[in-house]
Amino acid sequence: MRLPIVALPMMALMLLPSAGALAQTSVEGRVGRLEQEMRAVQRKVFPDGAGKYFQPQVTIPTGTVAAPGSPASSPVTDLSGRVSAVEEQLRTLTGQVEQNSFKLRQLEQAFAQYKTDMAASASSAAAAHVLPAVKPAAPVATGKPATPATKPAAGGAAAASGANEVRKAAVAAIERPETGNDADDAYNYGYRLWSAKFLPEAQAQLKATVEKYGTTGVASRAHNLLGRAYLDDGKYALASVAFYDNYQKRPKGDRAADSLTWLGEALIQLKKLPDACKVYQELNDVYGATLRPELKTQAEKGKARAKCSA
Repeated sequence: MRLPIVALPMMALMLLPSAGALAQTSVEGRVGRLEQEMRAVQRKVFPDGAGKYFQPQVTIPTGTVAAPGSPASSPVTDLSGRVSAVEEQLRTLTGQVEQNSFKLRQLEQAFAQYKTDMAASASSAAAAHVLPAVKPAAPVATGKPATPATKPAAGGAAAASGANEVRKAAVAAIERPETGNDADDAYNYGYRLWSAKFLPEAQAQLKATVEKYGTTGVASRAHNLLGRAYLDDGKYALASVAFYDNYQKRPKGDRAADSLTWLGEALIQLKKLPDACKVYQELNDVYGATLRPELKTQAEKGKARAKCSA
């Protein structure tokens, strides 16, 4: 049966709402997806551990009020405007995240380079310290055959052995404290060895104390005293590493300010005067108001020796 010609336009009009509904549903799906992505980016850019929420600087632009008498826009047009606004916000927030990530990578690279430079300087200084300071004098020509250099002098080995035994006995005479607090006892024993000038033994004891009790309250004192033992023994590179590690790992420890002050002294001994000036500036910035008088005096003398400008 053929439909009358008049019925065809009416059927087309009946189909039009269905097509509009499909278009509206598609745009609403896009809006929902983009709004979810934007909220995820906002949670990444504006978080706060205390539960406080920072309002984003990017907001949906408000639409202009249509003048009276102007034709109203269709729902599809309104949703398209929302989609465009959300896409613009998402692009802005994504750019902010990328900028923050780039700055963070720059800071990490700069800190890693600083640690590498410190380790390299410590290694080179340690190697220079091991080399003999003076060139051996040439043997004087005599009529007698020269004595082989490798042959020990008569009684030399016995004398060295005797001195070694005397030292062992003196070290053994240092009393080990036994108070029941193992961490404090380990540190105090290292302190007694250092006070008695048994520097290699003190270094071994204090290093073991830091490794074993590094998370306790005694670690800051032990690590700082380890640096002092290296410094007194002329091992300036090892001393600088010990002082720096103690300050970096325990900036609020009992001896953090001491380690930073003595780090300046170690760098002066290593002839790294600009680095020493940076350390003294850091000391003033971090601990200036709470620095003990003796450390302040030591720092002022160190800045004068390093020829720091301020």
